[in-house]
Amino acid sequence: MVHYRVFKQKQIAIFFVICIFNCYQMKLASFLLFITFYSLGGDRFPTPPDAPNRLFFIQRSTNANVVVYDANLVAGKLNAKDPVHTYWYRFGEKGQKEELTTIQRTLAYGLYTTAVPGAPNSYEGHFLAYRKRKFMVKQDAAGDPIALFPINGKMQILKRVFVTVDDSKFMTTVNYIELFGKDPVTGKDVYEKFKP
Repeated sequence: MVHYRVFKQKQIAIFFVICIFNCYQMKLASFLLFITFYSLGGDRFPTPPDAPNRLFFIQRSTNANVVVYDANLVAGKLNAKDPVHTYWYRFGEKGQKEELTTIQRTLAYGLYTTAVPGAPNSYEGHFLAYRKRKFMVKQDAAGDPIALFPINGKMQILKRVFVTVDDSKFMTTVNYIELFGKDPVTGKDVYEKFKP
């Protein structure tokens, strides 16, 4: 024999109040989570493990893969022929390190660098995909490699770049770029967001 439980009207009303309240809490929690992720920029994306030669890295809104730029040191000095080593951390796959392809190196993520006359162990350059801002790679007074990049009109130590792109069209376009760095004098965090 099957027994059916008959709910009283008061029990049904309490059940709906609980459901509506929980639904409101779930909507509020989802909204707060969305706002948190949106405000973090690239912070919700994986970051490569720290390395002593790390200059900076680029995260992109399209996927979890990260382009890493490390100083290329030989006998404690920047390699004159190739002062920056650029490669992938493929977090969107197995998290493996992988060299850039020739096309990626020459058109997208590669750098052009030249020695700075009169400044030993210092190199000036630009991104091959974005030549408007020049940077400098050198070693600070402690011998640590740094990349100085214009952030808010002043040369700052670049640590991270986040690029938001729109790949819904035939040609991928950059919506905006966020630069995260440190002031070389005060050590304070610096930030700039711009549309290229």
